[in-house]
Amino acid sequence: MKSLINALTIDVEDWYHPELVRSHLGSTSPRERVSQAILPVLTLLDQYQVKASFFILGDVARQCPDLVREIYEKGHEVGCHGMSHRMLEDLGEKGLRKELVEFKKVISEILGDLEIKGFRAPTFSLHQQTKWALPILREFGYLYDASLFPVRFFGNRLYGVAQAPRFPYRICFDNPSQEDPNSPLWEFPAAAVQLGRLKIPISGGFYLRVLPVWFLKWALNRINQEGPFNLYLHPWECDIHTPKVSLPLSSRWITYYGINRTVKKLEELLKQFAFSRVDEILKDFH
Repeated sequence: MKSLINALTIDVEDWYHPELVRSHLGSTSPRERVSQAILPVLTLLDQYQVKASFFILGDVARQCPDLVREIYEKGHEVGCHGMSHRMLEDLGEKGLRKELVEFKKVISEILGDLEIKGFRAPTFSLHQQTKWALPILREFGYLYDASLFPVRFFGNRLYGVAQAPRFPYRICFDNPSQEDPNSPLWEFPAAAVQLGRLKIPISGGFYLRVLPVWFLKWALNRINQEGPFNLYLHPWECDIHTPKVSLPLSSRWITYYGINRTVKKLEELLKQFAFSRVDEILKDFH
């Protein structure tokens, strides 16, 4: 039953941008494929009359300006995914500021003076060690962040804030795992279902690809008993022709498993759940 409206978020990056892939590319210049890879997503959204938030990588925007225009003209939200897909800890404060300035310039050249409200850090790299990014985002006029993953797995160096809320909240700049009613910045974490003391990520991406659709539907319904969820995916996950590089076995499984079923799973979720842009959903929060 479609009642509560949830966020559908697309990280517009190419097949060679993910952290697990980039270091294995070698010296060959990768070819652009995001323009083709994103077509099944845009087609499904048109078919089901759903608007989503597209966090666009600046390098992709520079390379594919017509794609950015198409996304915007279809009524989707344009958000920022940085410029280079480098994680926050690799960028540092100076690097993030530089990328935000550059992103604003690139988008302005394509879409004019558009207010960019939302940001998603590459690889969900907002956590306790990179909380310095929060006041910088507000300094640049962002109204919300969608970079926090509210589950921390042992040994996962890439992302996760274990004690963070699972639903939209005003994020504390001193401690991202806590709410601050006076904070000027909203956080909309990636989706996780609470089962007793255990939090299970259901957010999208790899989790969308690896989990059976019956479990996804059950878990997302359970989340909706409490509030909206934030589902994400990448265009390269929806492309059966995504180029594959030689990776260690675990990285290969995490990166490529289930790509041939992503579009079908997304369609199943579009049939059962209501989705919209993040900025529209946050209007209902105070």
